[in-house]
Amino acid sequence: MLVVKFGGTSVGKPERMKKIATLVLNMPGKKVVVLSALSGTTNALVSIGDHLMAFQTQEANEEIAALEQHYLQFIKELYESITFQAIGEELVSRYFSLFRLLAAGKFDDRSYRELLAQGELISTELFYHHCQERKINARLLPALHFMSIDENHEPELEKIRERINPILETMSNADLLITQGYICRNHKNEIDNLKRGGSDYTASLIGAALLAEEIQIWTDIDGMHNNDPRIVKKTMPIAELTFDEASELAYFGAKILHPSTIVPAQKYSVPVRLKNTLDEKAEGTLISERGSRGQFKAIAAKDGITAIKIKSSRMLLAYGFLRQVFGIFEKYKTSIDMISTSEVAVSVTIDDNQYLDEIVNELKVFGSIDVDKKQSIICIVGNMLAEKEGVLKDVFQTLATVPIRMVSYGGSTNNISLLVETSQKEKALNLLNEGLFGL
Repeated sequence: MLVVKFGGTSVGKPERMKKIATLVLNMPGKKVVVLSALSGTTNALVSIGDHLMAFQTQEANEEIAALEQHYLQFIKELYESITFQAIGEELVSRYFSLFRLLAAGKFDDRSYRELLAQGELISTELFYHHCQERKINARLLPALHFMSIDENHEPELEKIRERINPILETMSNADLLITQGYICRNHKNEIDNLKRGGSDYTASLIGAALLAEEIQIWTDIDGMHNNDPRIVKKTMPIAELTFDEASELAYFGAKILHPSTIVPAQKYSVPVRLKNTLDEKAEGTLISERGSRGQFKAIAAKDGITAIKIKSSRMLLAYGFLRQVFGIFEKYKTSIDMISTSEVAVSVTIDDNQYLDEIVNELKVFGSIDVDKKQSIICIVGNMLAEKEGVLKDVFQTLATVPIRMVSYGGSTNNISLLVETSQKEKALNLLNEGLFGL
């Protein structure tokens, strides 16, 4: 069993949807195909929902009408026969009638979540009927029948496993099962979504639940690169990564993958392969327990970081000091990315400033507080970096002309994290690309 996920750009145009049907058809064995909403749809639904929450019904209905026209044009190009074009028109009419019904009634948070779920429901039905027209042996596997989260918004992997396997037994004759990414039911049995990782997360959860041979995530880039190709001109795709290396890169800014995606796959040792829809022959990146050897693998950067320095004479030889400091961040549900300590000071970084003022006010009882905004974390990932000689020397020599605010090293054997001003990020990434990879 393969679990194969396609994002919004992969299904965003009729010709691309046709292409992925052919692509999946040529894969051996049984497949579960996880689809996102058509590109642009979720943003449009968010905008419609925002208008309705603000009681701007006319604006919402105008956007609904514009989106409906987009879908009507889409089905004209997707389906060849009059019969299936009529099926497509009925499908679009049914979904957009629901949108108008939601717009006409009392619109609340529950309605909003129901509205957002429709993008994936539409895309999977469109794809299913395209498969029907091509006489592909496919069935719809509704995610809302098995995908669930608990009251803490965490996926219930064991319950997902218990629900999905009996459903699959009833569909054992199908070669292709089509399901929705992103959407699920919450602990109240209401329609909800996975938020973090979205459709990638769905694919990983299904792959883990089924103990699949492999989870394939298809995007429009040929795997994970050794550096950010939007900033650095000469980058290269990485053939293999361990789960830990991929998690570090995803958490610290590699946009191709969300860190939550790795967790279920790693738990059940199901390999994850990143592939490119625009170049299906490209090898992509394989993420597994083994991974390839090599000192430096890749670099990622995370923006929007704030550094907070607490300087306090009370810290000297005082046990329990850090517990009190961390207790304040816990109180405001604000996670810490990096930490650096000395006898009289501790520096931490956060990526969420929602409660920054409250946190700083409470920290002032310990001493003087310095806050630096507009910082970036640069994460250098490699194989067993903490056990290799000369690693820090190579990094610091390469960045000799870049001021470094903080360093985190040793907490993970695979990661060196550096904090720099965001204005220095581009320079640092290019210097590291040249100094560590010779590119």
